[in-house]
Amino acid sequence: MAKKHTPIIEAPSKVKADEPFAVKIKVGGIDGVEHPNTLSHWINWVALYAGDRLISRTALGAELSDGYVLTINVTLKESATLRTQEFCNLHGVWEGKPKEITVE
Repeated sequence: MAKKHTPIIEAPSKVKADEPFAVKIKVGGIDGVEHPNTLSHWINWVALYAGDRLISRTALGAELSDGYVLTINVTLKESATLRTQEFCNLHGVWEGKPKEITVE
């Protein structure tokens, strides 16, 4: 079940202070196992945090598309640990592996 629910963060490890950079979040898809997107089973939202501070929460709808990939532009003033969570309407909240971002 983790292969289709765990959100994965893709972002550079080093960024410049106050300069926007892209953070890509993909829900599931590990080993080709995609999360369903139907009226009975879907991802309701995806959240991105810097430490404990909420940066973005994106609401999603059923039958939106096949697969879930979000790109969010982020600006940091200092180094932070990015974390992401997603909420599946049937299986609850799932959190992915944190990503350390060093601000130079």
